[in-house]
Amino acid sequence: MRTVKIHGVRDVRLHDRAPEPLPRDGEVLLRVRAVGVCGSDVHYYREGGIGPAAIRVPLTPGHEFGAEVVGGTGEPYGLADGTLVAVDPAQNCGRCEHCLEGYPNLCPHVRFLGSPGVDGGLCELISAPAHTLFPVPAGFDPALTALLEPLGVALHALDITRLKPMSGVAVLGGGPIGLLIAQVARVAGAARVRLIEPHASRREAALALGADSVHADYREVLEVTNGRGEDVVIEATNSPDGPEHAAQVARIGGRVTLVGIPDGDRFSMSAANARRKALIIKFSRRMGRVYPRAIELVTQGRVNIAPIASHAYPLARAAEAFEHAAEPPAGFLKAMIYPDDAVP
Repeated sequence: MRTVKIHGVRDVRLHDRAPEPLPRDGEVLLRVRAVGVCGSDVHYYREGGIGPAAIRVPLTPGHEFGAEVVGGTGEPYGLADGTLVAVDPAQNCGRCEHCLEGYPNLCPHVRFLGSPGVDGGLCELISAPAHTLFPVPAGFDPALTALLEPLGVALHALDITRLKPMSGVAVLGGGPIGLLIAQVARVAGAARVRLIEPHASRREAALALGADSVHADYREVLEVTNGRGEDVVIEATNSPDGPEHAAQVARIGGRVTLVGIPDGDRFSMSAANARRKALIIKFSRRMGRVYPRAIELVTQGRVNIAPIASHAYPLARAAEAFEHAAEPPAGFLKAMIYPDDAVP
């Protein structure tokens, strides 16, 4: 089969003769239909790793993907061939204290598809445990199915933020995760959602997707709130300055949730500002079991995620997709790659 691998910094290659996977007990064979390029994938592409998670051998990326059940392997689990499924990329141990306490996203023994040491879905065929598969309703296409994973990340961020109804929310970053967080915040009861993003095209996308106001700079939010700031600030950027800007925008006694992965794996924050405001600061990591709610949000039309997949590529153009994700052209939000070359 064909697969795509990251060999090193800005080195993405198509392999035509990779071995086909052999499903193990409890696994289902899948034909991958669409794969989204995530911000974390871009870190692997531009930096060769995220902190200690470094690419030491060629890696097949891809943890946002929709796939179809094939080979009769899903029958024992009630999944007929051709069933379109979303795939939870996190294969947690289920036995450690974190899993048993209800925090599987913090499992230190997790096998996470598309991370160093565990190949992901940017290939034609993959096998995955049956319990990580979520069939989607009729009307979902492969791209929409792949987008359920980043929507799940947004859901988890709001879960841990514990947004109170009618709170004011500011979202830093108008990339895919920020745009999804803004929509979920509205569903979760925010009184208003302000989105801060330096790129004009992404501010336009935020308005089209329901943000109440958009701002090119975080200081604009302080101006329109007369210096008070907002009750809740959720940071979803790749900037080392993002956490500090979030802390500046938060009101006294406010909440800050950090979702983004900063370039260079470092950020700085003014201790005096955060301390004097007595901010509640949380870090968000991946997600828990949120796929059923993510599917329901889309099914009910409470969120509009399809426009997030702004650019489509066949598998042979995966290197171009990664470069566009790293250096976005005008109007770019997310690259969606189609391993079967069925580009819409």
